[in-house]
Amino acid sequence: MTNLPRDRMDQVVKRLEMLEAQMAAGPAADAYVKMASEYADIQDLVAKIRELRAAEQEESDLSAMLADKATDAEMRELAEADLPGVRERIEALQKDIQILLLPKDAADDRNAILEIRAGTGGDEAALFAGDLYRMYERYAASRGWRFETVSASEGEVGGYKEIFAAVSGKGVFAHLKFESGAHRVQRVPETEAQGRIHTSAATVAVLPEAEEVDIDIRPEDIRIDTMRASGSGGQHVNTTDSAVRITHLPTGIMVVQAEKSQHQNRARAMQILRARLYDLERSRADEERSESRKAQVGSGDRSERIRTYNFPQGRVTDHRINLTLYKLDRVMMGEIDEIVDALIADHQSRLLADISEG
Repeated sequence: MTNLPRDRMDQVVKRLEMLEAQMAAGPAADAYVKMASEYADIQDLVAKIRELRAAEQEESDLSAMLADKATDAEMRELAEADLPGVRERIEALQKDIQILLLPKDAADDRNAILEIRAGTGGDEAALFAGDLYRMYERYAASRGWRFETVSASEGEVGGYKEIFAAVSGKGVFAHLKFESGAHRVQRVPETEAQGRIHTSAATVAVLPEAEEVDIDIRPEDIRIDTMRASGSGGQHVNTTDSAVRITHLPTGIMVVQAEKSQHQNRARAMQILRARLYDLERSRADEERSESRKAQVGSGDRSERIRTYNFPQGRVTDHRINLTLYKLDRVMMGEIDEIVDALIADHQSRLLADISEG
């Protein structure tokens, strides 16, 4: 059976009981909100611990019954029948508790900034970037998240050269963070007369949204330029002076926003800049995210990929966990839970392995 940190389990249960008592005493509103948040974070773990303790007591009682020579045949038969199921339940609960006790990524509960950029492949890459964007938009809708386009640069024949979205809701970053990287598509473009399969790529970056208290951006560290930006073409060929470019001088990070409202552009550019700087800080502090954002996302070249979407074969393959699903049509409709869950489970397995080796 699994060796669990019993002292830590006891501490978590006592902490929950303390929070219950403090919340019942009627604290101030802001204190109550903080307590309720912590309570919500540990209540599932405590429920599993209590369930485990009850199951272990049941196993002990059944074992004692079988060890007692005075136990009659009928009771002994019942105990023998029940014991394997109780032990299976104990093993499952121990695994659940192990996972719930794993160190949490502090950013898991945060909202996220989603960035998608067309990579190698020209127009087809831009179209694929649009397909990915709609995939994530549908996935967000299925989870009840809010999905808002922050800015977009459209491709010549459709799709996007680059597009940004703000995603908010419960567990957004925890579920999306493993989507960062190069995504490759293999399919026959509509413009391909010979029916040849083309390979294109787009890059995805998922950044935890940062609050102002997380990242202190000093006025002297940024340069803000107002630029003249062209419209999207067609009837909208007029230009405006609303485009905003913010450059963070210490890091060289540059963010450009070119929507209609200059005030909104500045606010959104700061939102993206803050998220990028926060991600940079996390990268420096966390061994798991020790590579720079550029290394994480890659260059968008065809050979760099975390996932391949093969349309002729109707399959999607995540190369990090060797998972292949033959339901590409459903995946592109936003049904990516199976992939996301597998990536989370793989990450948890790696953490458990690290703890065991440690």
